[in-house]
Amino acid sequence: MPPLAYFGIESSGLSLAVDLLILFVVVFYLSLIYWTYADASRRIHDPMLIACATAASLFPFVGTIVYMVLRPPEYLEDVRERELETQAAEARLHHLDQSLCPHCDYRIERDFIRCPSCLRKLKERCTNCSRPLDQTWTICPYCEADVPGIPPTRTRRRRPPASVPAETGLEETGHEEEQTAAPVAASDSPLAPRGAGRPRRPRPTP
Repeated sequence: MPPLAYFGIESSGLSLAVDLLILFVVVFYLSLIYWTYADASRRIHDPMLIACATAASLFPFVGTIVYMVLRPPEYLEDVRERELETQAAEARLHHLDQSLCPHCDYRIERDFIRCPSCLRKLKERCTNCSRPLDQTWTICPYCEADVPGIPPTRTRRRRPPASVPAETGLEETGHEEEQTAAPVAASDSPLAPRGAGRPRRPRPTP
């Protein structure tokens, strides 16, 4: 049986090349259909739109080109990650701007002076710029004014180093010699009364 001829080509080599080309075009067409379905599944959330995109790719090459022009620019995973990052940033900003009252757990902002629920004072105002101050601040960070009512931190003085035991012994002996020499000098002084240094005799009983 003679080989099947395409476009009047009776050469076996050319017929083989044409067969391989047709096989490549068919495989490429099927791969475009699968790629369109997979890409639409990652970009489109609605299953009806995914089916429409896949049906459009059945038109050889034209449907896939139209889908590439009209497809969403982002994947669903990228959209979800961006939404999560946005929510996390909003939560951080909300936490910085608002907190809870330590007395009644009511939602307050960081600039509140009093709690609108329990009416307790939360912060003090700066006497210079009237900005709200935190209770732990010792100076106003806005105008560099001292916060009244909070004593400044005292610096601890270092204790002098302990002296050598021999020096302490000499100091103690010198102090004792001064104490013993004091009464002797008082008895020898000319202003001392008579009999100040003599012991008194006991009087005889009648």
